[in-house]
Amino acid sequence: MEWLESIKEWFLRLGENYGVNPYIFGGIYVGAIPFFFLCLGWTIKNIRKKKPFTLPLLLTGFFFIGSAIAVGADVSKEEDVLRLFKETYDHYNSIDILVCNAGIQKDSKLTDMSLEDWQKVIDVNLTGYFLCARQATKEFLRNKNETNKKAVGNIIFVSSVHDIIPWAGHVNYAASKGGVLMLMKSLALEVAPQKIRVNAISPGAIKTDINKEVWQDEEKAKELLKLIPYQRIGEPEDVAEVATWLATESSDYVTGTTIYVDGGMTLYPGFMNNG
Repeated sequence: MEWLESIKEWFLRLGENYGVNPYIFGGIYVGAIPFFFLCLGWTIKNIRKKKPFTLPLLLTGFFFIGSAIAVGADVSKEEDVLRLFKETYDHYNSIDILVCNAGIQKDSKLTDMSLEDWQKVIDVNLTGYFLCARQATKEFLRNKNETNKKAVGNIIFVSSVHDIIPWAGHVNYAASKGGVLMLMKSLALEVAPQKIRVNAISPGAIKTDINKEVWQDEEKAKELLKLIPYQRIGEPEDVAEVATWLATESSDYVTGTTIYVDGGMTLYPGFMNNG
């Protein structure tokens, strides 16, 4: 496919200056982000509960010049997080970047929401990010020395526009993403002196399985576009391109920042025509 070859060529050229090692992933953009990273020739450790994903990821790594391994893990469980980092370090002897990308929804009105549904979303979407970031920071500090002028580690949180946009009927999800925003900023401030960068990507409406029933329905998609000034629904590759930039030294001076990949959803589109 011509577009595939052009992406591969562009990323391989970009990747010539970057000799970096494993990345840890998980979540709905897990296909696109590793795909772009593999084009750079980077090696990837993927966190995924569903085993069928392993083979396509490994084949993608073989087709390009990177490599990948996969492991099943629940990021809300401390013992799982410790194990996956140990396996990664044992396999590659270093870790350079963490992409926290696991996320779930369990939607209902507040009065109908069970404590279990509240807790599960917080555990995966927020506590999971904390556990992975804590362990990654420990691993990054192994690489630190007095001569480091650029980052010794890089954490990328994939969040949501609902870190700042309220969402009725989704209080657990919105609360978890608001928590990710301040986790990212507070951690970025804490570890910047150690040359560790921490940033976030907050996607808006992206074509993934989680919202397939909306973007595949013509009428529902038309209603959704009313919330997007740029007048298109995003693709996973839109998020992957930003993740790739944040992962490279091209963004070395960027930390504590959220990049909204949302087609303008956070611009209060209701005020497009004088409100």
